[in-house]
Amino acid sequence: MTFFDRFVSCTAAGSGSQNWFGTDDTDEKITCRVYYRLSRDTGECALLYSNLMDSTYADGSHSHANFVPGTWTIHSLRAGRAVSCTMKAAAQPESFARVTFGGMEEKRVNPGEIFACDPFPFTARRGEYMCVEMTFSGARIPCHTESLLPAFRLEKGRWVYSTQMPFPSMAGTLSKGETRLGFIGDSITQGIGTPRNTYTHVAALAQDALGEKVAVWDLGLGYGRAHDAALDGGWLYKARHNDVMVVCYGVNDLFQLGDADLLKRDLTYIVRALKLSGVKVLIQTVPPFDYAPEYRDRWLSVNEYIRKELSKEADALFDNVPVLSRSGDEPWLSRWGAHPNAKGNAAWAKAILPVIRKLL
Repeated sequence: MTFFDRFVSCTAAGSGSQNWFGTDDTDEKITCRVYYRLSRDTGECALLYSNLMDSTYADGSHSHANFVPGTWTIHSLRAGRAVSCTMKAAAQPESFARVTFGGMEEKRVNPGEIFACDPFPFTARRGEYMCVEMTFSGARIPCHTESLLPAFRLEKGRWVYSTQMPFPSMAGTLSKGETRLGFIGDSITQGIGTPRNTYTHVAALAQDALGEKVAVWDLGLGYGRAHDAALDGGWLYKARHNDVMVVCYGVNDLFQLGDADLLKRDLTYIVRALKLSGVKVLIQTVPPFDYAPEYRDRWLSVNEYIRKELSKEADALFDNVPVLSRSGDEPWLSRWGAHPNAKGNAAWAKAILPVIRKLL
C-alpha cells in the first residue's frame, strides 16, 4: 500500500515546496521546527516530503516549478504534541516521537524524490499542534518562504522565526475512510491575506464545517500558476491523490505570463488530467485582483471561458467573482483585498460549501 492509501491530511494548513535556499557549509547541521494545528484526532501518523518544487516563486529566476534542489540529508526527525502555539515563540512539546525512514534515523534525500517517513505513534486531539522538528544539512534545501505557520530555526541556543527549512507536503494520519478533499491554487488558496496561524482561510473553514468524515489537504502555494500544475510534475501528482479537487488559478498566470489563451489551455489540461485520474473537479473562476486596464480584457475572457466552456468538463463550477468583487460594474476590483482577508474568506467559504457538499 502507498502512503496515500493509508494516510489522509490531518491539518488544513497550506504547506509544500515553493522555494529553496542555499547553505555555504554543506556539512553544517541545522535544526528547525514547524507547527501544524490538527484538524482531527490522531493516533498513527506519517509525513510526506518532496524534493521537487511544486510551484514557481516570484518571477521564476531563482526557483520554478519542477526545479530539483539536489541531494541533502535528514539527520534526525521527530514529532511532538503541543497544546498550543503562537508565531512569537516555539512551544515546547510535552514529548516527542522518534521518526525513521526504513527503520533508519538518517535519510539521504535524492534529487526529485517524493518520499514518506515510517508510520509513528502520535496521539493528539483536534485543535492541538504537531511540532515537526528536523535536523538536516545540504547545499540546496527546499522550503516554503511564504508559509503562514509558526516556524523556527535553532540559532545559538534560541529558537528564531525562519521559513528556511524543509516543510512536509502533508502531515498525515491513518485513514478511517474519509473523503479526501483537496484545494489547489496560488496564494489566495493557500490563505495569504488571513493572519498567520489563524486557520481562517477557505480550506480550513471548509474542514471545520465538513467535519471528521472529510479530510482537507490545502495544496495552495504563493505565486503558483496553472502553468506550473499543467507541467504535470509533483504538484499535480499530489492533487491526483484526492477524491475531490477544488481548483482556483489564474492571477499569477495573467501577471507573469500574460497569455489568456495559454491559461485557458492549462486550466483545461488540469481539469482533464484530474478527471482521468478519477478525481471530481470543482473549477473556480479567476478571482478579482484589482487588475490594471491591460489585464482586464484577458481576465474577462478567461472567466467567460471557464463559465461557458470549461465548466462543462468539470463536475461543478463556482463563480467566486460575485462574492469577492467590489462592484458588478467593475468586477475585477476586489472587495476584501486582492488577497482576501478573513472576512472575505468566510464569505467565500459560506458560498462555496453547498457546491462542495454536492460532490462529496
